[in-house]
Parts: sequence; C-alpha cells; structure tokens
Amino acid sequence: MPWVLSVLGLLILLLAGDALVKGAVNLSLRLGVPALVVSLTIVAFGTSAPELLVSIKAILDNAPGIALGNVVGSNTANILLVLGIPALLATMHSSECNTRKTFNMMIAASVLFILLAFRGVFDVWSGIILLSGLAYVLFDAYRDTKKHRARNSEASSDDSEELEGADPSMPGWRIGFFLVLGLVGLPLGASLLVDNASIIARAYGVSDTVIGLTLVAIGTSLPELATTVMAALRRQADVALGNVIGSNIFNLLGIIGVATLVGPIEVDPEFLRFDLWVMLGASLLLFPFVYLGWDITRRWGVVLCAVYAAYLAAILI
Repeated sequence: MPWVLSVLGLLILLLAGDALVKGAVNLSLRLGVPALVVSLTIVAFGTSAPELLVSIKAILDNAPGIALGNVVGSNTANILLVLGIPALLATMHSSECNTRKTFNMMIAASVLFILLAFRGVFDVWSGIILLSGLAYVLFDAYRDTKKHRARNSEASSDDSEELEGADPSMPGWRIGFFLVLGLVGLPLGASLLVDNASIIARAYGVSDTVIGLTLVAIGTSLPELATTVMAALRRQADVALGNVIGSNIFNLLGIIGVATLVGPIEVDPEFLRFDLWVMLGASLLLFPFVYLGWDITRRWGVVLCAVYAAYLAAILI
C-alpha cells in the first residue's frame, strides 16, 4: 500500500503542478501582467512546485534527508537520465545551441551549494544567500530578454501564446478551477508522497536520504523528462538543454532557499562524501556539449544512462 500511495501522491503532484501553472499564467495575463514577467516568475516557480512542496513537507515531518536528497538527486537525474533517455530516441544537436552563460550559472550555483553544505546545515542565512543568487539569475534573464527584444523590434510584442499553459480564450471559471485544483492538490500529493516514502524507507531498512535521492528525485524529475523527450523528438536541442539547466539552477537556489525559511536542513555526512560530488561531476559532463560543440548522440545517451545506473547501484547496494 505505501508504494501505491507514493505513486498516487506523485501523480497528484504532477497534475496539480500543471493545473497551477495553467491557472496562474492565464489569471496573470488576464490581469495585464506582461508575458515576460509571467515566464520568469510564475511558470518557473509553478513547474517546480512539486519539488518545493515535497521539500517543505519533508522538513515539517523531520525528514530533512528527503528534502535535500530530492534536490541533489533531481539535479543528478536531470542530466544523466533526463538528457540520456531522449538521446536514445533522437540525436540532440547541442552544437547549434548557445547555453554557455546559463551553464556557467549552473556550475556556480552548484559550487555555492556545496560550499554552504560544508557548514553542516542549511539555515536561514544559507537560504538568504541562495535566494539572492536566484534573484540575480532572474534579473539577468530579464535583462537579456529585454535586450533581445530591443534588437528584434519587428517581433510581436504580445508573445503570451509562447507561454506554457497560456490560452487567451480560457473562461474565468476554468481559470479558477485550475487554481483551486493546484492549490489543493499540491499539499495533498506532497503529503502522500513524503509520508509513504518514509514508510518504505523504514520497511526496507534504508535511510530517508536514499529514498529522497532515488524514488522522490526520479518522480519529481518526470515533468522535465517529458518536456525533454518532446524537445528531442522535435529537434529542439535548445529547449532540452535549457529545460535541464534552468531546472537545476532553480532546484539549488530556489527550492532549498525557500525551504530553509520553514526550518533548518541538516546535511547528512554522506552527501559531503559522495552525492554532492556526483551531482557536480554530472553537471561538468555537459562541458563538451556546451563549449566544444559536441552533439548528444545515441552513444552519449547510452553513456549517460549507464552512469546513472551505476550511481543508483552505488547508493542502493
């Protein structure tokens, strides 16, 4: 039953997160909030709402291992699994993308995160530092987008249709329905997933940290996997890479940053010895694709998936 309830909690999280994004995006556009602001704030926060709610619930339930494992495990899975599986289906021509700046930000965020982890606890001060980093990333993205639009003034000023979940014809009652569904479903799904993941951990004699790094991390990475698979099939390597890099930045700076405002997160020594370095190493694996113009071919897909399988074996056996 805990396995069934965990899967049910995960499904509720994914559906509620999608509903919240659709409702919030269309309400904001209805109220006249610019599409640019919506894309940099509501969509970014909404698509990461499942991870955020899981981390907050884990802290409230005194299971910090799930909270931290969720973020570290998701970042590792995002690169090795979320890029590896789509590469098995279709080559991603990353040589055509310019993701150097955001890649550098991801590496900087990873290093900052590891340095703060060596304090032994993510407290309010750590959260303030992480959230300050997120604020800079969002401001920089806003500034770059404004410059891009200034250079391409012939483009339409109303690009709300490019936003995830945007529907100019959506009636008001449906917007309200999506908002209620998201606001009710997210805490319910998070509660089911965290509570039953902890039961599974105790039943199999593994720690909350391991469950966070595996079951919870893979589950909350499913939206990124679905998006990246579709991007790969449509030959949109920039979307695939941007999705993964952006998600990793927000996980490190935003999820843990906000979670520390709820309560401190103790750092398991095993994170310092192994998992954080695997996360950083996985991030650095993107270097040849970002800087040397290599494409992510099926052969690389096999390598990435094999490395992730080896990582799972190392923490589970």
